[in-house]
Amino acid sequence: MITEKETTMKTNYHTHTTRCLHAVGTDEAYVKSALKGGYQVLGFSDHTPWKYRTDYVADMRMTPDQLPGYVESLRALRDQYRGQIDIRIGLECEYFPDYLHWLKEQIKEYRLDYVILGNHFYHTDEKFPYFGHHCDTRDMLDLYEESAIEGMETGLFCCLAHPDLFMRSYPQWDHHCSLISRHICRTAARLDIPLEYNIGYVAYNEAHGLETYPCPRFWHIAAAEGCTAIVGLDAHNNADLEDSTYYDRACRELKELGIRTTDTLRMNTW
Repeated sequence: MITEKETTMKTNYHTHTTRCLHAVGTDEAYVKSALKGGYQVLGFSDHTPWKYRTDYVADMRMTPDQLPGYVESLRALRDQYRGQIDIRIGLECEYFPDYLHWLKEQIKEYRLDYVILGNHFYHTDEKFPYFGHHCDTRDMLDLYEESAIEGMETGLFCCLAHPDLFMRSYPQWDHHCSLISRHICRTAARLDIPLEYNIGYVAYNEAHGLETYPCPRFWHIAAAEGCTAIVGLDAHNNADLEDSTYYDRACRELKELGIRTTDTLRMNTW
């Protein structure tokens, strides 16, 4: 059970690697940058592979045959830097109902510490588009809500990453945004699943005059619904871990919202 407290550790559980094909920096570079940035816990949660039943090949995630090397590399770094930083090994996974059995087998086989829910696609990316680019209608918002809630209900995921991702493509906040956000937040609060206050897109927003996520209107709803927040960098460049500007700002913003925060996610026990 998450209890209300001030965040006492600097942690990040949302770190990618080059295996996802859209990140830069070696695995060890992320660890060194995290140490430089003052982190006590660094969690790697690269985009999960999926063993598709079709011949589809995704362009934003590792392949299943890369998973052993991913785990092996991070375990070696955990041993190498033991006593300096706590390295956790996880994955960022979608809710793909037809493939969850395979995912659970991988979690058990590789004794992964945790998985976070990245609600990027409805049921599979083999045929459904990315919410971050195509969640531009009310029907797509409904699918976003459905998959986020059903994913949380599985009990498999320890947090919901960038819960306001839909604002990357939805044209303007409206009543339907408020409605689906309230449903997502109420589910997260009921299940005691933290929502990630994702700052990975803030620099891009500022450079282009955008306001996508973290979306203030979403987070006012999250605060009102009694949700818990955790700051996540969504790091795709090891340098992201060295500059504390956006991390510190996020902590201030969450405090101003009066929302509960945590620096810890539920880990699997083996």
